[in-house]
Amino acid sequence: MAQAPKKKPAAKAKSTAKKKTAAKKPAAKKTAARKSASTKKAVAKKAPQRGKTQSKVKSEVNDIKSRAGDAARSAAERGKDRAAEAMESISKMIRDSADSVDESVGQQYGDYARKAADAVEGFADKVDEREIDDMVEGAREFVRKSPAVAIGAAAAVGFVLVRLLRSGNDQA
Repeated sequence: MAQAPKKKPAAKAKSTAKKKTAAKKPAAKKTAARKSASTKKAVAKKAPQRGKTQSKVKSEVNDIKSRAGDAARSAAERGKDRAAEAMESISKMIRDSADSVDESVGQQYGDYARKAADAVEGFADKVDEREIDDMVEGAREFVRKSPAVAIGAAAAVGFVLVRLLRSGNDQA
């Protein structure tokens, strides 16, 4: 009999604890609701109108895009001019070495060197005459038709350019 009364107060303590936490929950919910409402009002006050902001951002993006396009186009023009000059220089070097090829290897091989110089010079003239947009479209079409050849050509051109740049640095 002495043990039964001990269990009853423990049960009362549990129910009292549940009532206290239940009483705390609505107050916490009200506080959170007040905070979120005040946060929403603050954000609404700080945020500019959507229509004006979106149109401003779009115009800035378009402006940056056009400036980047202009910069890329002028860089491509400079690169095209430099490439044409480099190919003309290569053509001249091949043509100048054709005479020494005649003497050391034979007339036939000197003629091959002259034909190669003519081909490089003709290609330099074509590059100089064409517009950048036409060249870009032609390159895209070539890569679509034969990607393996395009990768090989890019590797070869890169190798030649690195060699030219290194030889230019050695002379300076």
